Amino acid sequence: MVVSWDSEETLDGCLTRLRGAEGVAEIRVVDCGSTDSTLTIVQRHAVADSRFHFIANPDPPGLGAARNQGIADCRAPWLALLDAGCLIEPDALARLRDLAARYNALVGADLADESGVRDPAARLDAGRGGPAGWWRWLELAPAVATHEEVQDVAAVSGAVMVLPRVLFDTLNGFDPALATGIANLDLCRRARASGVRIACANAVRVTHVRGMLARTHPVHLIWHRRFDASRFLWRRGSKASALLAWPRIWVGFPLDLLRVLARVGSAP
Repeated sequence: MVVSWDSEETLDGCLTRLRGAEGVAEIRVVDCGSTDSTLTIVQRHAVADSRFHFIANPDPPGLGAARNQGIADCRAPWLALLDAGCLIEPDALARLRDLAARYNALVGADLADESGVRDPAARLDAGRGGPAGWWRWLELAPAVATHEEVQDVAAVSGAVMVLPRVLFDTLNGFDPALATGIANLDLCRRARASGVRIACANAVRVTHVRGMLARTHPVHLIWHRRFDASRFLWRRGSKASALLAWPRIWVGFPLDLLRVLARVGSAP
């Protein structure tokens, strides 16, 4: 399933690849109130492919709630969750499903941008080292890729995530209060706590066009990512630790907001 929100830049390519992927029985697209040509793109694919079902939201429900909507609307025993910026190869999802079944794991893919540069968020482990990123707020850091078929990690990117339906149901789905990709990290956290492996499939490469939400809805992203991080830490464990972490989460918010408003003001 795919969640869309003003995703016209990449959605057509994403859905075209998804329709051609091996083993796909149902396709769900949940929209978060798009105002660009996203709906036209989805409708064109839905007319051409009976596996499609489109769920429209007049207002953005947030990523966690939107993914729950799409999954509730299907009955497939395996779930493949994709970002609208993902361009998969025909065998990618089938390979990820086979690995998830073999290793009894929630599995993510090795992600890279259009130039082949790896996405550091594809595999995250405990720590604060490595490239700077919002994941540091959650005491996570990018893990170095190994040569293993699957690499155990603390969390994988929700840009591509494959897991059995029974696991999703056992975990009661995504936290609907989490509006950003932190909802995916929270799902990984709860899966690990229940004894399930979280693994990155190092041999399954997926092209991921990143930064779309930062371009189309930057204020939403910088606010809700911080809000979600604060909520995540509060629910995860010690309330005292969460309170101590909040200053580092929010200290950069005013400057980020000013930068966004400056870009919006200078746009033609």
